[in-house]
Amino acid sequence: MKRHVYRPLFVVIAFVVLILAARWVLVPRDFGAHEMGYRFGWHRKSNETEWKNLPVRYQKPDACTECHEEKAGQLAKSPHVMINCQDCHGPGLNHPDDPPKLLIDKSRGLCLRCHAKIQDAGTARAKIPGIRDQEHNPDAPCAECHDPHNPALK
Repeated sequence: MKRHVYRPLFVVIAFVVLILAARWVLVPRDFGAHEMGYRFGWHRKSNETEWKNLPVRYQKPDACTECHEEKAGQLAKSPHVMINCQDCHGPGLNHPDDPPKLLIDKSRGLCLRCHAKIQDAGTARAKIPGIRDQEHNPDAPCAECHDPHNPALK
């Protein structure tokens, strides 16, 4: 080989060695997918106990139904039946004691997570009725005109 071929080759090899050395130094030894495969993604094995000790923030969906039967019944007949209460009302951690009432996000952004008009008609998300945010009452929160528990009613 000619001399001009060796220089770029050595630069590439040095670059690969540098990346591997940085990975060896920076990535913890217990980082990986471990025995559960990729089900929980990449994580540090030594960090599992720390995560297990964190309190559960979200409750099971039926936890809301126990006290809010009327709203649950209303929601069961609406297009929002598949949405967990905590998706809009926030995590039910220690509710009803602390906080005594969950905060309700009435911002347009919450509704637009699902109801923004999208162009790709070939997806399941396109079947959800969407609005053009800047044309449909842009200054008003959606809940001012639409009942989130029964959005078909206006």
